[in-house]
Amino acid sequence: MDSELQIGLIAAGAAVVVLILAYNKWQERKHSSKVDKAFRSEHRDVLLEPRDGSASTDDEPAELPETLTPPPEPVPAARAVSEGASRRATPEAPDTVDARADCIVRIESFELLDVPRLWSAQHAILQDFGRSVRWFAFDDGRNLWREIGPNSAGAHHWFCAALQLVDRRGPIGEADYSRFADGVQQVAEQFLAVPAGLPARAETLARAAELDRFCAEVDVQIGVNVISQNQPFVGTKLRGLAEAQGLVLGDDGSFHAQDDDGNTLFTLGNLEPTLFSAESLRSLQSAGITLVIDVPRVLNGAQAFDRMMQCANLLADALGGVVVDDNRHPFGSEAASMIRSQIAQFHAHMGKHEIPAGGALALRLFSA
Repeated sequence: MDSELQIGLIAAGAAVVVLILAYNKWQERKHSSKVDKAFRSEHRDVLLEPRDGSASTDDEPAELPETLTPPPEPVPAARAVSEGASRRATPEAPDTVDARADCIVRIESFELLDVPRLWSAQHAILQDFGRSVRWFAFDDGRNLWREIGPNSAGAHHWFCAALQLVDRRGPIGEADYSRFADGVQQVAEQFLAVPAGLPARAETLARAAELDRFCAEVDVQIGVNVISQNQPFVGTKLRGLAEAQGLVLGDDGSFHAQDDDGNTLFTLGNLEPTLFSAESLRSLQSAGITLVIDVPRVLNGAQAFDRMMQCANLLADALGGVVVDDNRHPFGSEAASMIRSQIAQFHAHMGKHEIPAGGALALRLFSA
């Protein structure tokens, strides 16, 4: 009997435990359901859905919950934009260079570079080049280029090298181009600077050849001679007459007639091999002199020619000579008129190509 009672009590206790566990489980699920409903929203989570809305199946556009704001649009390559904005813009080429006549390379130094250091470096590399190369430094404060030389000072970020493509020796060749390009690159590398683009070799050489063909068409020098008829010309008297006409004795062994800016209009030299100098003129005797006008290097060619002929006739009268051409034929007014017309045609041709005679570019192109 006791055994049956014990078994009954055990069974009843087990049933109570099961009921308690079941009740707790029911309460737990009920509580979880309430919490889930409290935090559930009928709105989509815009932070989890794709930006193109491909996962949406509703006809109406989804509304954002009041407590949420859309994420900011990403800014692509923000760092690159910031760095680019802080860099200096590449300045235009200097006004005194010309893309038609110069091979132009700009160099950027990220740190300020002393002009004397750059000048010394380029001189060591290009000193025996044999072609005209000009260097410039960009003044950020004044927003302009300054041509630099051995005595220049200051420190700058931008520099420019300009190789002249043509002079009276002809156009540059492949060896000249390579020497210049390699030299500028070496200068830049010494200072961890960056060349801002070198013009293509083939294009540069083609421009040089084309420009040289044009220069050959107008590269004309016109001269007249004054020769003695009886006695040779005495140097001291010749010097006095020339200086009285405003001519100046130059280092090249000739007298120069100059305009107000110091540019040569025509020259007066010895028809014989001896060059004029202060020393040689003291004892010189000559059978003749020659006056020459360099047509593409003179601004007002017709006026310069008229002044040259006036000087020649005056010297002929004072020295007892006669004005003749290269064939020793008398040079009269008819010949002078024809030459004056030819000079005007050459100048017009140069003006048509926007290289005016006597201008800065012409003076560079028609130099030795």
